[in-house]
Amino acid sequence: MLYVRLVEEAIAARYAEQEMRCPVHLSIGQEAAAVGVCHALSEGDRVFSTHRSHAHYLAMNGDLDAMIAEMHGKTTGCIGGRGGSMHLQAPERGLIASVPIVGGSIPLATGTALSDSLDGNRRVSVAFFGDATLEEGVFHESANFAVLRSLPVLFVCENNLYSVYTPLKERQPARPLADVAHGHGLSAETVDGNDAEAVLAAAGRAVERARAGTGPTLLVLDTYRWREHCGPNFDNHLGYRTEAEYLAWREKCPLERSRARLFDRGLLSAEAEQSMIADLTARIEAAFDAARAAPLPDPATAALHVYA
Repeated sequence: MLYVRLVEEAIAARYAEQEMRCPVHLSIGQEAAAVGVCHALSEGDRVFSTHRSHAHYLAMNGDLDAMIAEMHGKTTGCIGGRGGSMHLQAPERGLIASVPIVGGSIPLATGTALSDSLDGNRRVSVAFFGDATLEEGVFHESANFAVLRSLPVLFVCENNLYSVYTPLKERQPARPLADVAHGHGLSAETVDGNDAEAVLAAAGRAVERARAGTGPTLLVLDTYRWREHCGPNFDNHLGYRTEAEYLAWREKCPLERSRARLFDRGLLSAEAEQSMIADLTARIEAAFDAARAAPLPDPATAALHVYA
């Protein structure tokens, strides 16, 4: 979680330099959701991310140099500089694709889960998505199919309460999001998405069910993004959410909660933490230096990998 936070804060600090020309959707404040779920997975499992992909990519141990280079549009990026922040992928690590279309991750994970079910290899697929995706037909179609076939797939809803600037209460009825699963006979669990240990435990239960062939699970992870929907800034002045709400969620910072637990248990010291921060900061600085030094793609290759 510290790694994800430091990387994204570095992106935010450098974004105004205009070297990263792609849009960025930051997960600052939501780190426990990505880290907790991905830590419950094993080698060979597959993850499909969203437009807010950095945390999932890093939690799956995607290469940092390739990520930062991709955001700079360089040839050394994870897809050659063609996709930017919203299309990160590290298939060798299990992060198969990041899909900016709302709900686009869901049928992909359902499809790989079907493949794994037919092959009998006990792999698990994960679709990350936001709360607005529960309003998309593709969720209901995929959930229905996954339950009927007992597919090994996790539907992970990172519920940060907003779809861009529109709050949940203006988009959906006043009922728990997990209730959406009941009509499909889909197992569901709501979790404090800012508690890394709670997320890990719930994800572990869902993964175990999937591997055992007893079907898919919807995990609703309640969390909150601190910064604007798209971009490096804070946007409370726009009025779609209150400063009081934002500050209340800041008090639930997933890093601070885990940090306090580790200190209380004697598993982390101030010296060790500072050493971690120094090591990660140096690693991040090196990734930005490498990205700036890397070449831009040859314009003659622009027509490659384009299908009509």
